[in-house]
Amino acid sequence: MVWLWVPGLVIAAFVARWGAEQLAAPLKAVRMRYGFTGAAGGPLVALGSASPDVGINAVSAITGTASIGLGSMLGSTVVSIPITVAVAYAAVRRNRSQGERPAEGNGQLRVQRDAVFVDALPYLAIVVLFAVLVLPPPWRGLQPIDGLIAAAAYIVFLLQALLRGRGGERGEVSWSTRKTWLAVAGVLALALGAYVLVTGTRQVGNALGLQPIVSGLFITAFMTALPQVFTTWSVVRTGQVTSGVTSVFADHTMTFTLAVVPLAIVGVQIRDLLLVVVVMGFVALMPLLFSVLALRRASTCSSPIGTVVDDERVTCRTPDIPPPDQVTSHVVVPVTV
Repeated sequence: MVWLWVPGLVIAAFVARWGAEQLAAPLKAVRMRYGFTGAAGGPLVALGSASPDVGINAVSAITGTASIGLGSMLGSTVVSIPITVAVAYAAVRRNRSQGERPAEGNGQLRVQRDAVFVDALPYLAIVVLFAVLVLPPPWRGLQPIDGLIAAAAYIVFLLQALLRGRGGERGEVSWSTRKTWLAVAGVLALALGAYVLVTGTRQVGNALGLQPIVSGLFITAFMTALPQVFTTWSVVRTGQVTSGVTSVFADHTMTFTLAVVPLAIVGVQIRDLLLVVVVMGFVALMPLLFSVLALRRASTCSSPIGTVVDDERVTCRTPDIPPPDQVTSHVVVPVTV
């Protein structure tokens, strides 16, 4: 009977993600209306798209299983970033194999350089702040004051992204009553999905004899990462490489800030310090590796055409090669004079 929760967890993850997308819709409209770049608008849209983490932590805090929320926070971050980059690469390769040339990236997995400084490195700073709040022995764990500090950190992160990301292309935005009702339905779907995720994780974890933090780390985290795969695939397939890849940093910045508040209110003690330290090490390693590889990729080009460098980014120009079926063969006839 317990194993019936497994498909229920998968369904709940997608329900929660659907609800989050409905909440993110008005925030995306704001981003388009005021012309924020893809990298800068990510933290704004994350208020909706990362709301499943807030919901899971709120439910786990209310039901007395706050350690599940803590484990889910750490685990989802470790899983989501490499999965997002891998899926984005697969989507770009798919575009190239079908002869499509997305507007961004010239058919290659390249992100805007400002994504490193607007999203990845500030996210790394947030991770370091979280480690300082929960790991030192005198105040190990989460207390209410940590929630206030984390919430203030997200406000600073959001403001710096918006201020540095102005000047993007603005678009006309229309809103309807239907979209309003969809946003309301999104809140209900989010609450239901989060409740099922936490309850199902507790049931399966108890059946396997796992600690709550381990259950959150390996069960809830993987379930919540599944919808991210489909979201990244669809976004990158439309040619929005930077938005598809860097949205994960904005989402998990919210995970380590606003999503901490419910857990901090009830208080969470860290009993398995070694496990948390190892996981936090991987959490910090992901944005650091991404930044190094992205900047290295941006500064070198394999194309023989060369590079175009300006103050904002480095891009590679590739020649416009026509498809094979459009190449005209020419026969050269020698002429003797």
